[in-house]
Amino acid sequence: MKTAIKLVLIYFVMQILAALLVMPFAMLYSYAVSGTIDAASVIALAPSMLLGFVGMGCYLWKKGYLKDDGRIWSPVSVAYLGWSIIIGLSTIFLIDFVMSRLSFLPDWMGATFDVLQSGWLGIICISVLGPVLEEMLFRGAITKVLLQRYSPVKAIILSALIFGIFHINPAQVAGAILSGGLFAWLYYKTGSLIPCIFMHILNNSLSVYLSIKYPEAENMDDLISGTPYLIILIGAIVILAGVIPYMQRMTSNK
Repeated sequence: MKTAIKLVLIYFVMQILAALLVMPFAMLYSYAVSGTIDAASVIALAPSMLLGFVGMGCYLWKKGYLKDDGRIWSPVSVAYLGWSIIIGLSTIFLIDFVMSRLSFLPDWMGATFDVLQSGWLGIICISVLGPVLEEMLFRGAITKVLLQRYSPVKAIILSALIFGIFHINPAQVAGAILSGGLFAWLYYKTGSLIPCIFMHILNNSLSVYLSIKYPEAENMDDLISGTPYLIILIGAIVILAGVIPYMQRMTSNK
């Protein structure tokens, strides 16, 4: 558990250091373009996030978290990836349903995400690079360490809770715990980051797309309502109830 906490703290330190490194250049750029430094924090946001990702990835690699396990980058079957997409989409819908019932939670990061989604680098960081780094950190390092020290059930639960708390933003925590549990389970069953990364990218990319395409919509039920929404919700529950045990048998037979 100490290792998990240490790694999360190192990640935040990396992001702070990256921001400190990028900010002077952002201030110069802002002054050169507008004559003020008012836009420096906005300009620096995506580049500092990217630099923090690179720094944390290098740290994880140097410390051996990402290269001492031959299975961690091993491919999974096309069929397994296909089923991962199916349960990923179902989980996204169910998480959205849960979050729509928790709409009273404050969204501390809403303005930050709006800024990131206003430029291509920010969109790439949220939808692709962020998921890759978070899977390397939370499944490739933290979940792996937890599985070595605790039972699978306890390790997955702890991993999910740490992943949720890591997001800090109250509006994201519950959804992150649910998705983090699924990603941790996938990693436990396959030993590979590939399906976890695939599903995480799917989740974030869909979120970014819907946020840009339908900025006024808070949840799925703002886009789909009534009977169609209820049918999809029931279908997502049925799919998860059937597909997860099937995927469990697929990996158990290997």
